[in-house]
Amino acid sequence: MDWERTRTDDGLTEWTRADGYATIRLRRRTDGRFAVRLDRLHQADEGRGYAFEIVDTRSAAEELVESWQNGADPNEESA
Repeated sequence: MDWERTRTDDGLTEWTRADGYATIRLRRRTDGRFAVRLDRLHQADEGRGYAFEIVDTRSAAEELVESWQNGADPNEESA
């Protein structure tokens, strides 16, 4: 499914999925690391989901965002 960048503020970027039932947010933390979170609503075809990871580099954060946007389920990966 397609994603659209819907918010870009200082240190924070958010994407919303085309169906409106999921968002991914990437933000720079005060310690210089990056937080990435996926929030999927109950109404989503695949059901509710939430994931949060902290990574050391922006490139690692962007790879995580891309992986989640391409359908990787973070809840299955950690199981």
